[in-house]
Amino acid sequence: VGLSPNLDRQTMAEFSQKRGKRRGDEGLGSMVDFLLANARLVLGVGGAAVLGIATLAVKRFIDRATSPRDEDDTKGDSWKELSLLKATPHLQPRPPPAALSQPVLPLAPSPSAPEGPAETGPEVTPQLSSPAPLCLTLQERLLAFERDHVTIPAAQVALAKQLAGDIALELQAYFRSKFPELPFGAFVPGGPLYDGLQAGAADHVRLLVPLVLEPGLWSLVPGVDTVARDPRCWAVRRTQLEFCPRGSSPWDRFLVGGYLSSRILLELLRKALAASVNWPAIGSLLGCLIWPSMASEELLLEVQHERLELTVAVLVAVPGADADDHLLLAWPLEGLAGNLWLQDLYPVEAARLRALDDHDAGTRRRLLLLLCAVCRGCSALGQLGRGHLTQVVLRLGEDNVDWTEEALGERFLQALELLIGSLEQASLPCHFNPSVNLFSSLREEEIDDIGYALYSGLQEPEGLL
Repeated sequence: VGLSPNLDRQTMAEFSQKRGKRRGDEGLGSMVDFLLANARLVLGVGGAAVLGIATLAVKRFIDRATSPRDEDDTKGDSWKELSLLKATPHLQPRPPPAALSQPVLPLAPSPSAPEGPAETGPEVTPQLSSPAPLCLTLQERLLAFERDHVTIPAAQVALAKQLAGDIALELQAYFRSKFPELPFGAFVPGGPLYDGLQAGAADHVRLLVPLVLEPGLWSLVPGVDTVARDPRCWAVRRTQLEFCPRGSSPWDRFLVGGYLSSRILLELLRKALAASVNWPAIGSLLGCLIWPSMASEELLLEVQHERLELTVAVLVAVPGADADDHLLLAWPLEGLAGNLWLQDLYPVEAARLRALDDHDAGTRRRLLLLLCAVCRGCSALGQLGRGHLTQVVLRLGEDNVDWTEEALGERFLQALELLIGSLEQASLPCHFNPSVNLFSSLREEEIDDIGYALYSGLQEPEGLL
């Protein structure tokens, strides 16, 4: 096989250079042997040993001053290769799941590398103490992303819970004085922040405001059995009118066609929160600023503290024993469903994830937090909320696969693939109510944008982190 002229010349030059070096080494070695042999006659054995050590030091100094720095060049080339690998991560083969969490070890120095300080030139040997950032695995990138963008400081969580609890007490006292005839239950703050499912910042709290309905006077009707035909909702129907006529219950003032209207109740409470509550006084008492959000149809309170900003969602709820203990929320719905109550599946979903993780010490909830943080930080994925991502994790979580930390990277990629497949079909069934399609509210353009962002992320997952 013929070699190119350039390669021939390069090979010959290297060979000549190495051969010249060996000749120089042989000549210098002969001179050293001659000096040592005669030193034994004049200085004796001890003096010859001292002279030999000095002579070898001079030889090493001459070698370093005259010979090319082959080892340093090799190190430089290896660092260039690592930089290229970082610049083109799609060329790296995906490591097996068992090795995803293994740390990248620093490169060991060559055994033939020269010792001692580099005294012969201004060039400094590259520091090889921490090459790990150049070639991190997906698992390591996920753990770093979790540390930097998912974990919330404990002090911030404690402050948010304290503010939410104080606001709940103040708001409950106000409701009891403003509407003494309406029996409300205890106001209970909760939600993802309290269940360890909040990612990035302690900026959202759910405040449940339960209604206390008289036993025997109310029944729940599935939304599919009403004129709205909405599987997401339930209707709260007034019963026993022949024995307890209308007006017997304080909640009868909110009836529309024999059903408890969530819309009328929301309008009443929204006006009260906007016009009747002395928020400046309450905020001054709690050391923060509080004001109701007028831009949203939901009942939202914005809280600004010197150390955090918090949104408190006031959720008027009907505990429904006839609906498998699922909460029914007064939610701003449109059309024929405007007077119905939205079924809240968050409590049962959070409980199922916790039970699955407790069973096998899994990482399903950590995967959900990672997905939430990724979508929160990517504008193209902003339409994917916690509800969508929870269904994906629940569907994957029911499978009997490896849910240890070492498999977190593989599960992350599976979640992206499942989302892409669901977007292609424009269908994401609710885990506990398959008749509900959580993608039904997305437009075709939004589905295309989300699908493109996820497909790009599946090709290069590091781009999402």
